[in-house]
Amino acid sequence: MDVKEKKSLEVTVDKRHIVSIGERLYAESVELLRELVNNAYDADATEVRVEISPARITVSDNGTGMDLAGLKQYFIIGSDEKVVHSRSPRFGRLRIGQFGIGKFASLAAASRFELITQHRDFAARVVFDKKAWEEAKDEWHIPCEILAPDPRRGDGTSVILSGLSKSFLVEDVERKLMESVPLKAPEFTVYVNGRRLYPRSIIGRRIPLLEGTKYGPVTGEIVITPKSAADFKDLGIEIKVRGATVIKDLFGMETWGKAVARVKGEINADFLPITSDRSGFIVDSGEYQEFLKIMEKVVGVIGKALGKEADRSEQRRASRAVNEALERIHKALARNPDLSPFGPIEYGEPGEAGSGAVIGAKGKALKEAEVKPREAKAGKEAEGLPKRKKKRHPLVKRVTPNAIVRRMRMGTESVSVCLDFFGPLGPECFSEGNVVYINRDHPLFQRESRKAAAQTMHIARLVTQEISLMKETRSPRVAFSRQSQLLKDAFAEE
Repeated sequence: MDVKEKKSLEVTVDKRHIVSIGERLYAESVELLRELVNNAYDADATEVRVEISPARITVSDNGTGMDLAGLKQYFIIGSDEKVVHSRSPRFGRLRIGQFGIGKFASLAAASRFELITQHRDFAARVVFDKKAWEEAKDEWHIPCEILAPDPRRGDGTSVILSGLSKSFLVEDVERKLMESVPLKAPEFTVYVNGRRLYPRSIIGRRIPLLEGTKYGPVTGEIVITPKSAADFKDLGIEIKVRGATVIKDLFGMETWGKAVARVKGEINADFLPITSDRSGFIVDSGEYQEFLKIMEKVVGVIGKALGKEADRSEQRRASRAVNEALERIHKALARNPDLSPFGPIEYGEPGEAGSGAVIGAKGKALKEAEVKPREAKAGKEAEGLPKRKKKRHPLVKRVTPNAIVRRMRMGTESVSVCLDFFGPLGPECFSEGNVVYINRDHPLFQRESRKAAAQTMHIARLVTQEISLMKETRSPRVAFSRQSQLLKDAFAEE
């Protein structure tokens, strides 16, 4: 570009913010790139490109750019321009920046800050030098070159950082931008070294949030991820103001142990007052205190959801354990017909006679039987066989809705097994007729349920104990001997 004229821009320093400028402004050097990208968003850019190399970093956008008045405003530290004009002119975006000092975050990592901007028929280049900043007191002038506009370039702004004193890893920059710039906003894309960034997608159970306050709405979504997706390196819920993440917080959930690694999500509260370096909130403000009350309720909802999920998980584990235990016991009884209290038992592989021995609570076989009901009925009618009188199954008394009930066929009879909650001081197990009740609250059941194999063995031990007592009621010693034989054959292959 040809230089048509040279000027200087006066930089006015607001003493309220002077202590925040420079190397004390941001704890992480990658945060300055966040500020530059968010500035592009505020300027109605639809595309931002970040190029990182060991020697320099360039952040270019196709926003509205700045004219001379805009440049002067840009270098007023602590300006309330974005507060007064909180919406962008083209897309009506709620502007992220509030204090106008994000640009000076470059002092933490670079000695030279070069800005090239173009707005319609105006173009200019400004060079901001760190050494000049250090030598100045309350104000100083920055060289500004008025350039001939480049029609090929179009409107927009580029910031070039050179003289880097800190290194930037592309992975760190991508991570920071993905969590702290509004990538979900329409017509806004960000590229890092040519690679487009997308907002992170989290799988899991979703809990929507919509709460009203006198300061404004609190919206968002909490996600409880599967255990396999738990992330211990990235803990906390993202708290966003105007689409950008300010902090991640656990809100007291740090005492939950491993479960807290499954809690993700984001909360939007645009009314929250943030600190000048955008690293946190003004915690003694009325807005933040109101926000905390809402988050207390949210944490309670999360806790209940995790508790219910734990209950469902325990229910599935117990169901699998009782199914396997009864299948093993049925095989053992087929091998030892003299140990069955109801006579010989037929047993075969799936598809053979005797399969489908374990029946669910609603009468559904857990293994497919060889003959379907209609085929069996047709066969009997063809052979002229008499219809077998339907047996009444033992009545199971449920104590709680979460009781697990399974029925095991034993010849023409059946034994029902009910896993239910009878209290930690209740019996370990007991029988009523052909129904075996197992206490899930019993300390031994709780202990053995930590591992699947141990839980299966524990249920098998209790069921065989009660079946053996059904066979032999006079001599506990004989009953114990029968139980030992059944358990041995049930787990013989192991």
